[in-house]
Amino acid sequence: PRSGGCGMGWALLGAGLLLALYTLLRHGLRSAPRLRARPALRGRTAIVTGGSSGIGAATALELARCGARVILATRNALRGEAAASRIRTETGNEEVQFMHLDLASLRSVRAFASTFLRQEPHLHLLINNAGVSAGGTTEDGFSLPFQVNHLGHFLLTQLLLERLRSCGPSRVVIVASSAHCAGRLRPESLGRPPPGLFSAFQDYCDSKLANVLHARELATREQDTQVTCYAVHPGFVNTALFRHAPLWLKPLLLPLAWLLFLDPSEGAQVVLDCATRDGLEPLSGRYFTDSGPQQPWPRGRDDRLARALWEGSERLVGL
Repeated sequence: PRSGGCGMGWALLGAGLLLALYTLLRHGLRSAPRLRARPALRGRTAIVTGGSSGIGAATALELARCGARVILATRNALRGEAAASRIRTETGNEEVQFMHLDLASLRSVRAFASTFLRQEPHLHLLINNAGVSAGGTTEDGFSLPFQVNHLGHFLLTQLLLERLRSCGPSRVVIVASSAHCAGRLRPESLGRPPPGLFSAFQDYCDSKLANVLHARELATREQDTQVTCYAVHPGFVNTALFRHAPLWLKPLLLPLAWLLFLDPSEGAQVVLDCATRDGLEPLSGRYFTDSGPQQPWPRGRDDRLARALWEGSERLVGL
């Protein structure tokens, strides 16, 4: 019995040391988030796609805290309703609602836009946040990451653009990623998974390059209106984004994510900056990180590619 107690003591000591090491590493390797003061948003309406978890839920919570009416546009009704209820309770803001949106279905995007425009008279903020990292093919015949991360959001933005214009000044914030650096969009094969061994990774990077170029071209096309647009790299954030990653990769990703990646509420800060900070209008179309506006990688500054992507996307979604 004595040696059993001794073994238990060593096990507890080992667990304690591991926990201390983890805490030191986690806080030593990451800089602390800078919490920003946010303006009052009473009377403003926001849509947050993928608003039931991760960065989307953290963004929606903060917008609700500032008094905005917030629509959580998300695929899973149970999770969406639960998140809306949690945010209402936590903020005391009753103006937080769930609405069904499945970006992997262009039919669902059209249905969402039609219901929203019928029920909601205002729209001031559109946060295109939802994303997946890998997956198969959608019901529309496109690769899942490209449709969810770009095409579905492109169609959604176009269908809501008139409402955003009529409620100006209004903003579109597109959650992109520094992964756009490896994007290689080919206008002739948009929406088809790229060939090769690392097809899933390439597909994700392509969709993130599309996010950066979408913001750039939207800003160009809306420069005579009161709609502005920003692409955002939220940092490396520990979310459910990599749920579709290959099984062999997960044991490598998960410890890294817990150790080095930001919490969703930290990742949401730059999204909230672009949604709420005064005076950003001259920077419409730019790419933002936690350090402010940055130059995207060269392909993310290619205006010809941005125009080709726009025209290709219009064709693919049937606009």
